[in-house]
Amino acid sequence: MATQDRFTTALRQNKAWAAQISKENPDLFRKLSAGQHPEILWIGCSDSRCPETTLLGLNPGDVFVHRNIANILQPSDLSSTSVIEYAVRHLGVKHVVVCGHTNCGGVSAVMANKQLGVLDSWLLPLRKLRDTNASRLKSLPADKALLQLVELNVLAGVKTVKQKSVVAEAMKKGLKVHGLVYDVGSGVLQELDTSVSDKVVRKRLTLFKKEV
Repeated sequence: MATQDRFTTALRQNKAWAAQISKENPDLFRKLSAGQHPEILWIGCSDSRCPETTLLGLNPGDVFVHRNIANILQPSDLSSTSVIEYAVRHLGVKHVVVCGHTNCGGVSAVMANKQLGVLDSWLLPLRKLRDTNASRLKSLPADKALLQLVELNVLAGVKTVKQKSVVAEAMKKGLKVHGLVYDVGSGVLQELDTSVSDKVVRKRLTLFKKEV
C-alpha cells in the first residue's frame, strides 16, 4: 500500500513539476521534443540514492544514462556496450563518466562474500577485483576497504570504457573519460585520478557544476 501511495503521489506531482519547469524554462520541452544533445554519458549504479541529473544540478536532456547493479562494466556486456556506442558515435558526447558510490549494496555483499542467487554471476567481476586486491583490502579498516573496492571498481570500469574502439578513436578528438565516486552521506562527488593504477587520488569535482 505504501508503494502505491508513493506512486500515486509521484504521478500527481509530475504535473506540478512539468508546470514549474515550463515556467522556469519555457523552451525546454519544445527543444527536447525535437531531439537530444547531451554532452555527458553517465554510467552508474542503479541505486535509488544516486539520481545523476539531480546530483549534477542539470536538466532533462543533459545526461545520457546507463545504470546497473554496482556500476559494473564487462567488456562482453551488450547493454552497456550499445549505450557507449550510441552515446559516443551517434550523440557525440564530450564526457563519459563511470560513477560508483559509498554504501553500495553490491560492493558490501561482495566484501561479505554473500550469496545472492542470480546476482552472483553479475557480481563476479567485482569478486575477482576483490580477490586480486585482497592483501591491500585486508590491511584497511572495514569502512576504508569498502571505499577502496568502490574506487577500484570505478577504475576498472574506466579502463574497460577506454578499451572500446569507438571511445579510443573519440579520445583522439577530445573525448574525456572520468571516474567518480558519489558520497551518499554528503551529496558530494569526488573525481578519481585515472592516470595512475597503483593508487587512487581524489579531488573535488568542479567540472560538472551547473553554471549560475
